[in-house]
Amino acid sequence: MRSSRAYLFVSIVVAALCLTAGVRTTAAFNYADALDKAVLFFEAQRSGKLPPAQRVAWRADSALSDGSASNVDLVGGYYDAGDNVKFGLPMAFTVTMLSWSVLEFGADAEPAVRWGADYLLKAATATPGALWVQVADPNQDHKCWERPEDMDTPRAAYKVTPQSPGSDVAGETAAALAAASLVFRARDPAYSSRLLSAARKVFDFADRYRGSYSDSLSSVVSPFYTSYSGYYDELLWAAAWLHLASSPSPSSNGVYMSYISTNGGNLGAEQDDYTISWDDKRVATKVLLSKVFLQNRVDGLSMYKSHADHYICSLVPGASGFQSQYTPGGLLFKEGDSNMQYVTSTTFLLLAYAKDLGAAGGAVSCGGSTEVAPSALVSLAKRQVDYILGANPAGMSYMVGFGARYPRRVHHRGASMPSVRDHPARIGCDQGFQYLHSSEPDRNVLVGAVVGGPDQRDAYTDSRDNYAQAEPSTYTNAPLVGALAFFAGARANK
Repeated sequence: MRSSRAYLFVSIVVAALCLTAGVRTTAAFNYADALDKAVLFFEAQRSGKLPPAQRVAWRADSALSDGSASNVDLVGGYYDAGDNVKFGLPMAFTVTMLSWSVLEFGADAEPAVRWGADYLLKAATATPGALWVQVADPNQDHKCWERPEDMDTPRAAYKVTPQSPGSDVAGETAAALAAASLVFRARDPAYSSRLLSAARKVFDFADRYRGSYSDSLSSVVSPFYTSYSGYYDELLWAAAWLHLASSPSPSSNGVYMSYISTNGGNLGAEQDDYTISWDDKRVATKVLLSKVFLQNRVDGLSMYKSHADHYICSLVPGASGFQSQYTPGGLLFKEGDSNMQYVTSTTFLLLAYAKDLGAAGGAVSCGGSTEVAPSALVSLAKRQVDYILGANPAGMSYMVGFGARYPRRVHHRGASMPSVRDHPARIGCDQGFQYLHSSEPDRNVLVGAVVGGPDQRDAYTDSRDNYAQAEPSTYTNAPLVGALAFFAGARANK
């Protein structure tokens, strides 16, 4: 037995080393500095009335009347990427992953969590029997290149209702509110209670009135954030977070675990999948429920550990079941548009699973008697983080503002244009395009932003017009916050 396990471990190490061929050697990275920058990025994405402690000084107040046309207050939240739309599904996923980063790895990101959770709480409670899920029509927004502070495009608000359901976005919102409630349980119990109460109501709404928001709001959702994976994954994901957030409350303890046990099979729990993103949470749910299994050996959850193992084995070179693609420089590659979002989310899961396995004295089973040690998962995750920070064939950091060489022409309106502080006069819709198409470096450094990243051959074109590679997003940064906290040595909040 020992020899077969040892052989697999050696083959994995050798394969991992082969992936680094041609990569420039670098000094050890300052993960704590990278973590600070990754969290700072969220301040640049803030919408609404900015607080006195705002550190990104080139941003100012924006979208202060959001929701007013519908007689609701939807001021606040985050712009998801380089435009000025507030999309509920990726924003909620961002809050969930930021919360998980705090809970799992002790990341110092509570203000970032709260800024998003405050908005989601408004969206969930503003109108009884409905959930507000988006502000602004992206088709109109994308006709202009404007600073958030100058916006004059329509700011219509969109909601899902029993008649026009959105179980995917509602499920993710419930997950985000539940996860955030755990972040603030000790330090702000009253706020935590409000978040959890809203999470339960939104989950009930999502489960009772089933349907995809991509169908209900197709004209303003697709093709921007279409829910391709459907809504089953969000229902199971939300139930898992609600189970964690509700325990050990006597009044609700067991309710969500019972839901998981009863509905897991019908919600795709037994399907193997290989991607985690703002759209697809199936494998993330399996890793999360594996944590519950490893800690408590809850009956009926062992299958989640088996499926999580299958997923992890697909990522580890040399393991039975390996089927992932890596660039010659060693970066996980899923697809050409914004590939880095998959890298950061996958890296987070590798580390979370390694941490939980290590605490339980377990390993990844890749079939037969072969196992992968948690340390191998950490090594693979570190390779991804180091690639992002500069250990790659180009010797370039894909985090803006980190290191000596990083993207200077990010696909981001606010970063590309002079700030209101430097240029108080309004820059109109069409005037802004001169900055989009300019070859000049960004007027404002979008510190901490991780761009979409290089292609499958490790090539990157530093151009704002190249949105597939040059656009950052909150849902790319959110899981990276957790990974960086792990490597920075942040104390995990168990």
